[in-house]
Amino acid sequence: MERRKFIRLAGGGAVMAVSAVALSAFTVFGVPDSAVAAWQGPAPDTELRRWLLSYALLAPNPHNMQPWLADLGMPGEIVLRLDPQRLLPATDPYGRQILMGTGAMLELLVLAAAERGQRAELQLFPDGEPAERLDGRAVARIRLLPDAALPRDPLFAQVLRRRTDRRAYDPTRALSAADAQALAAAAAALPLRFGLARVAGKGAADAPRLDAIRTLVREAWRIELTAEAPMMESMRVLRVGTAEIDQHRDGITIDSPGLVLLAKTGLFDRSQFPAPDSTATTGQIRDFVKVTASTPAYLWLVSEGNRRAQQIDAGRAYARVALAGTAAGLAMHPNEQALQEYPQMATQYQTVHNLLNAPAPRFTVQMLARVGHLPAGTAALGPAPRRGLDRQLAPEVRA
Repeated sequence: MERRKFIRLAGGGAVMAVSAVALSAFTVFGVPDSAVAAWQGPAPDTELRRWLLSYALLAPNPHNMQPWLADLGMPGEIVLRLDPQRLLPATDPYGRQILMGTGAMLELLVLAAAERGQRAELQLFPDGEPAERLDGRAVARIRLLPDAALPRDPLFAQVLRRRTDRRAYDPTRALSAADAQALAAAAAALPLRFGLARVAGKGAADAPRLDAIRTLVREAWRIELTAEAPMMESMRVLRVGTAEIDQHRDGITIDSPGLVLLAKTGLFDRSQFPAPDSTATTGQIRDFVKVTASTPAYLWLVSEGNRRAQQIDAGRAYARVALAGTAAGLAMHPNEQALQEYPQMATQYQTVHNLLNAPAPRFTVQMLARVGHLPAGTAALGPAPRRGLDRQLAPEVRA
């Protein structure tokens, strides 16, 4: 649902000689502990609703924008709204992906509530569903009801461990039948169709479809990098270097020393659209080809229709699939560009629906993600920044 390895400047760019003294002046590299403190989980004595939200805000979401505001004004309830300043109108013009991220957040909240013996009753869009564009109406009203008989969900144990891993996978290690079953079973709790194409999967038919998916997602990635409005939307949420990462704790994290130094010295201008033939753009395209070539499987989620509540359900289902993948030792990375509804992506949008036997508009492919095992010996990936609970509360609650 985000792009961490966003800009790569290599060869043909700026050549810099930086002395050891100059480097020591910059304490600018790496993701600071304060930016990922939310992944430690809340203190046990935290008020119940805040405890639940502390887990929910760890959900995967587009561009890591974390666009939720929680109103705790009514005892025993949480009213969830969206922050209109944190939407993505260029790449997500109808807010479908934002609502999927919100659905993932709600699913983590439901799992956390069960862990505390609480049934979280969700009333979606209590003031009515938004139409073509998202608006300020509540997305969900959550009532918490004590229920000692409510079973705990084992997926909750994976919430603090889940990551979106954009690195190369081990192309020689296929998903097992047990892996595939675990992912499908996790999605089955919601009314969506789960699909999976994998190396050494159900039969030879999987291999051509897997190749076709790789080709499609590469072309969709190229389009997004070379279309000005979508690219600049991403550029505006780049967080380059330790200070920016800690200040914002959202967006697309860049902690590469080379790029951080370029930004600090004014040689990386984020206000300018990179030319399609620039080193930065062509380097990203090459990297993405390598990453997708390493991928032994793709999964997808399909709804019949595309109502707002179905978008929420799709996010809930993906959150469960991602947690099940974490439990199975799998890595996962959404490749959703071809599912986006802006004009330059129209051909790829139609292609992906036909490829996955989900002809639009009757069906909607809500999620497409690569999945596999990391190469042996690969270090664990650190968590992505999170803004923390205080920033996710409605302004009147923060006081």
